[in-house]
Amino acid sequence: MSIKTSFIIPHKGREEMLLETIQSIADLDTPKTEFEVIIVSQNDSVSELIQSYNKTLNLSVIYNNEERTISHSRNTGAKQAQGEYLAFLDADIQLAPDWLNIMLSELNKATDTVLTFGTQKPSSNANSIEKIRSYLASATSGNFTESAPGANLFLSRKIFDQAGGFPENLKTCEDIYFTNKVSKHGLLFHEPSAKFIHLGEDKSFIEMFKKEMWRGQSNVASLKGRNIPIREIPSFIVPFVVSIGIVLAPILFSLELYIALFVNLTFVLLPLSAYVIRLKKLVKKSVPLMYCAFFYSLYFPARAIGTVIGVRGAVATSSHK
Repeated sequence: MSIKTSFIIPHKGREEMLLETIQSIADLDTPKTEFEVIIVSQNDSVSELIQSYNKTLNLSVIYNNEERTISHSRNTGAKQAQGEYLAFLDADIQLAPDWLNIMLSELNKATDTVLTFGTQKPSSNANSIEKIRSYLASATSGNFTESAPGANLFLSRKIFDQAGGFPENLKTCEDIYFTNKVSKHGLLFHEPSAKFIHLGEDKSFIEMFKKEMWRGQSNVASLKGRNIPIREIPSFIVPFVVSIGIVLAPILFSLELYIALFVNLTFVLLPLSAYVIRLKKLVKKSVPLMYCAFFYSLYFPARAIGTVIGVRGAVATSSHK
């Protein structure tokens, strides 16, 4: 039987979560003869535990230079893939057993849908920050979108080739750029019944702050060569409005410029409140309001700092081809 789906998993660093990812693939309801697993590792080698999955899975490991981007690893895996469909997974994703069957069904029943991606759910012992992350990632579940996060993406080889693959010059935001290109060929659907757990999800506000700084570094570079949806514009503006306002507040207070302070706080609190209220509606009673407010009080400055850090690299980045 020919291979129908190729799982492509870029990997770098520790293997604990990668092993759980592979095991979740091995536990899929889909017959193992219908798919292959390609790991593109930026480590020098992989453990015998990973290699042992060759006994039950059609698994291969490709080694990539550690200086390459995650996009390069994904594109490298795609070049070797034999499947009609490509499933791009991060190396810390635990799929539900019916994930692949649902993806195949969804993509085949709707002729205008060209890419699907599953819905993240919190782990059984998730804390408040993990719940916040999971609910935010699932906000568009059941709807069509203009772009998608790269944790789990499912599309045909044909559409992948037409979209030109992932942008290898971006360190972050490559998934948004790539899926936005895919959307020019059809619809992207956020499948609500295909569940997964993000094993490497942030467990603390410090982890979240560092990750958003890192993600923000490609904000400007990711704007080149793609259409920017109106709904995405606030994500570039609000972090700076809130961050600048937070810095200005104590300065204006110390100078006794109370009217300016009031105006400044208004510009800070209005967008901040809007985001916090939206988040609270998503998480419902599972996360206290205080945590929702604290999340965005850190999230916006982290994004702003990351964007500033990445400006020099973004300016030096050539336009996408």
